[in-house]
Amino acid sequence: MAEKFEIYKCNICGNVVEIIKGGAGELVCCNEPMKLITVKNEETMAEKHKPVISSQNENIKICVGEVLHPMTKEHHIDFIEAISLDGKYLYRKYLDTEEQPIMEFFCKTDKMKARELCNIHGLFETINE
Repeated sequence: MAEKFEIYKCNICGNVVEIIKGGAGELVCCNEPMKLITVKNEETMAEKHKPVISSQNENIKICVGEVLHPMTKEHHIDFIEAISLDGKYLYRKYLDTEEQPIMEFFCKTDKMKARELCNIHGLFETINE
């Protein structure tokens, strides 16, 4: 059963989907079940992969990594996403390889989960309670 906000990837064609509303069916692409992308907790990669959340007067800033993640055609961040802990708000920024892995937005809560998808190393997240 797929759950809201889970991310799946097709290992054949590379399609990536995020669940908007969960359901009992199996996600299939290219005639194969899609693979759930799970959050990485590898501390060795945290410096350049863990989202860093900062807020001031309802202005939220998320940077990918304490040291910004490199952005090249071969190795980059596909998107940065912020989800409020109550599940009501979702903010997402798709990135080009020429831009820094930073997202800024306005939100009435800073209690959120920030995550990013690296095209090589996978999904990383930080929870700000």
